[in-house]
Amino acid sequence: MTSIRVLRTFIASAAEGSFAAAAERVALTQAAVGQQMRGLEADLRTPLFERQGKSVVLSDAGRELLPAIRKLVDQYERMQASAHSAEPMSGTLHLGAVVSAVRPLIEATLSLKARHPALEMHVSAAKSAELVARVESGELDAGIAIREPGRGRPGLAWTALYEEPMVVVAPRNAEGSARSVLQRHPFIRFDRTEHTGFLVERLLRRLRVKPVEILELNAIESIVDLVRAGLGAAILPQLQGSRWASDARLRVLEIPSAEARRIAVVQARDFAQAAVIGALTREFQARLQG
Repeated sequence: MTSIRVLRTFIASAAEGSFAAAAERVALTQAAVGQQMRGLEADLRTPLFERQGKSVVLSDAGRELLPAIRKLVDQYERMQASAHSAEPMSGTLHLGAVVSAVRPLIEATLSLKARHPALEMHVSAAKSAELVARVESGELDAGIAIREPGRGRPGLAWTALYEEPMVVVAPRNAEGSARSVLQRHPFIRFDRTEHTGFLVERLLRRLRVKPVEILELNAIESIVDLVRAGLGAAILPQLQGSRWASDARLRVLEIPSAEARRIAVVQARDFAQAAVIGALTREFQARLQG
């Protein structure tokens, strides 16, 4: 009989695109992940993945089942949380987040503290790579950071939160396709030393565009303000909860099949306050859904 743990492994494999990366996320060996997925396929009597070398992608049946499996796991986790919600939590946590996630994280901490007054939580903002390093060193207990694929850190555990699709943001009067907009307008580039900047560069190469660059910044909303003022166009992750598409001075263009920026909670695997981080993660997700 399929267990909740196996379903979590299925969700991780679907998100990561490889059994090796999923193994890191769910604290199993790659062989164990493969065995679990073969067992799940046998239980359901249908192939859930298409193997492509070291990578895997969901089959049609896998894509169809994924929403229902996510819902089932979410319901189980909510049931667990409800069973333990009466138990008081205490202690001091040091948390960090990328700038775009600071507000919902603060809202989540305040909501959790209202129910557990003995909890003390301190939030700071930093670049994603810095957050991961600080969690790894023990300076932070957990962080909300960008999940970079293929970077093995055995001591860390990741919990996916949401994805932000990469889009072209241009002035409202910009006409044409994403590619033509980038060719005709000055380009405002996101910091190429960051993972987000790496995604931008990959998309430019895929679109075969060499735009005329006028500025490079490490501040998404500042770039959007410059685009809003008509000073150029940019490729950016569409921030969770942003209202760019309804902004009268912006035009947002989708990039077909563009990879997304993945946001996740990162923490040490052996962290003693894992239950508190789990409760905080659920509060954060509730803010996103609300």
